[in-house]
Amino acid sequence: MTDLLSITEIGDPILRQKADPLENILDPAWQGWMDRLIATGLAAKGVGIAAPQVSQSCRLFVVASRPNGRYPHAPQMEPTVMINPSILGYSGEMVKDWEGCLSVPGVRGLVKRDRHIEVSYLDRWGQPQQGVLTDFVARIFQHELDHLDGILFVDRLESEADRFTEEEYQALLIP
Repeated sequence: MTDLLSITEIGDPILRQKADPLENILDPAWQGWMDRLIATGLAAKGVGIAAPQVSQSCRLFVVASRPNGRYPHAPQMEPTVMINPSILGYSGEMVKDWEGCLSVPGVRGLVKRDRHIEVSYLDRWGQPQQGVLTDFVARIFQHELDHLDGILFVDRLESEADRFTEEEYQALLIP
């Protein structure tokens, strides 16, 4: 079994720092660490997790959308490591939807994000990747990219009326 990493929470200064680019991607130590990051995110029932959330200041995150209790309508995808990611283009079509964060426990919010984005990143083997992400997966990418720049989803709330407790959010999910 893979050893899980400890998730940092709001108040830890690393969550407010701009992360450094990752080099030496193929180093076996980094490869093993990526496996631990994936396992940590899955165990915490997250749909994404960024390196700063486990006290590592590097530009790497995992997008791992799947339905769960936190996001029951999330699409299913394999966990994908994204290294030194960037957004190449935005759709300009903004959508306000729910977000939460493993590093901000007990809080949910309605955050406005681009519905479609064109992205680039290196995969875990250092191979360049490029594509268009839409809807929930685009939201995850934007949320995780914010982590690499020291931004938390609560910083993007337009007003306090967009902030909810986890209990309030769960009550809204149940018809």
